[in-house]
Amino acid sequence: MVSFLPCCERLADGRALNGNGDNAPAAAARREDDEMAQTRNGGKRTLAGWVVAVLSTAMLAIAGTPTLAEIDGHGPDAWRVTGVSPRDALNARMGPGTAYSVLTRFAHDERGMQQVTCVPYYTPAHRAAMSRAEIAALPPRWCLMRSADLARAGWVNADYLEPDYGGPAGGGDLSREPGDDLIVAGEELVRTLYEMRSIEDAGGNTGLYRLQGAKRYFHLEVARALVSGQAGADPIYGAQDFDGHCEEPRRDADRPMFRGMITVHVDCVNFGRPQRATYSLRADPDQAGAPVRIFRIDHDGWSFP
Repeated sequence: MVSFLPCCERLADGRALNGNGDNAPAAAARREDDEMAQTRNGGKRTLAGWVVAVLSTAMLAIAGTPTLAEIDGHGPDAWRVTGVSPRDALNARMGPGTAYSVLTRFAHDERGMQQVTCVPYYTPAHRAAMSRAEIAALPPRWCLMRSADLARAGWVNADYLEPDYGGPAGGGDLSREPGDDLIVAGEELVRTLYEMRSIEDAGGNTGLYRLQGAKRYFHLEVARALVSGQAGADPIYGAQDFDGHCEEPRRDADRPMFRGMITVHVDCVNFGRPQRATYSLRADPDQAGAPVRIFRIDHDGWSFP
């Protein structure tokens, strides 16, 4: 079974606050306080859950054991703060919401942060199985983060986090390149595809090799080709057998998007040999809403379809 390294779970699923840190305009903070109060009063979280969350924060600040950074098993190796003014900082709180006191703060350009967990919690496989209505109904997402030196930890609004791949700081929405949301969606789609394939390897049934499931990831015609088995070798791993691991999917460094086509690479090691799969994605007009889907996979010496 493939060992897929922690990668690119997109965090910004909650509603963004209109300002810097987690507390910029008072009106936004009051709205979020009301939402968090309604959530607690509605019984969607238990007292035990909150106790565990607070204790987790304290344990991290004291112990700082590196292995705790990947409790979820998903997400990049590091995160950074985005969308916060240079004159401000990102509040890190005792719990997931503005109703909790501020423990510490992360700088507007904080890098190398480690993610412990997020609430609402879900794996990419869970998210892929959720309907749009279910996703839209989720409360704003908060994540328990700690600094690179393990000295600070706390819950932060996930809208102010992005993967830290070592490049220049993103700076939030104001500095994003056109099409960045589509590129991120393409990376996430490819990453989820590998997770589904890994579940299939373990004997699970994700529906990936049925048309209804395959078209969640591929253009309709490509999905039909995948289900038919006409590729011979596995078009995802690029071989009939796979024993190794894959890195997280990453956009092409030079031209991630060109004329509507998104390019995403996945580097793997199979039986000790490095290999790369290049995914080409664009909107599929044959599916409702023209979602971004994979229309070609290129391996060394061959492609699918």
